[in-house]
Amino acid sequence: MSKYSTKWLKVSEPAPHVLHVELSRPTETQSTRSLQSNWYWREYGRTFGTLMGAHAAGEDIRAVVVSSAVSKIFTAGLDRQFVLLDLNNYAHRYPVKSAADLALVASDTAHDRARASLALRNTILEFQNAIGTPDRCPFPVIAAVHGPVVGLGVDIIAACDVRYAASNATFSIKEVDVGLAPDVGTLAHLPKIMGNLSAVRELTYTGRFFSAAEAHSFGLVSKVVEGGHDGVVAAALELAKAIAAKSPVAVTGAKHLITHARDHSVEENLSYTATWNAAALMTTVRMPPLCSTDSNLITFRQDISENVQAMAAKRPPKFTRLGVPSKL
Repeated sequence: MSKYSTKWLKVSEPAPHVLHVELSRPTETQSTRSLQSNWYWREYGRTFGTLMGAHAAGEDIRAVVVSSAVSKIFTAGLDRQFVLLDLNNYAHRYPVKSAADLALVASDTAHDRARASLALRNTILEFQNAIGTPDRCPFPVIAAVHGPVVGLGVDIIAACDVRYAASNATFSIKEVDVGLAPDVGTLAHLPKIMGNLSAVRELTYTGRFFSAAEAHSFGLVSKVVEGGHDGVVAAALELAKAIAAKSPVAVTGAKHLITHARDHSVEENLSYTATWNAAALMTTVRMPPLCSTDSNLITFRQDISENVQAMAAKRPPKFTRLGVPSKL
């Protein structure tokens, strides 16, 4: 799957139907110099958008693991020497030594304040959309973190389905120490992920570091793996392989319905689930022949009946890809 790799992200397929996306800046620390540069976060969103498009076109992607290619850290937080801002479709590079400097460079003096604010708002919305792309993917995305997970790193993992942490991981919602409120996804996701507004407020207001054990107690991560990078990535890949062995109809439906439940009332979600499953239960797929010499339609087994038959035969079930060609 190297065809999906970019300058900033390395994409591989360590197991059938499982992709591994690594935040990759081997020549630098994984700081904001890479993570919050315009090129990096846009590439992050485009890569996951490409994977969604490939999935819809028939690529059999069933689970994705996100980790850092840097052995000691997931994300190191803000590079205080430079901040890249994208205003009015061009990048400005400014030296930043304090929060006051950051506020100063956010003002584009070439235009009036209203227009400059709208331009900056559009950039923030684009930033949010890019980092939040995994939340919209039809397949589960699993974050495997180790070492420092600072600032934008928390935004990144908050948009993932499952979060595993190495025991050496430490976390910080660091934006308060820069002089702004987190605005890329942390505050939208964490209250619902953790279900503990007191803890969310404490960690956001103070910017203090907290351990993997605390993150587990808060519900931010579902598993803590002893060790560092290699151990947590291995555990996340094992989880991804287990998910990839399940019915893709069931998994993508479950993800969609869990996300719907997060954003709607119980009554609304029950009604929506009934409608969704009324269609999803009809999983027999008939497709055109693979070649011109084959005159018969190909019928793939229902995922449900395939599961039942596989259990009876004591064999692993085999499921067809989820994406099928559209007639439109």
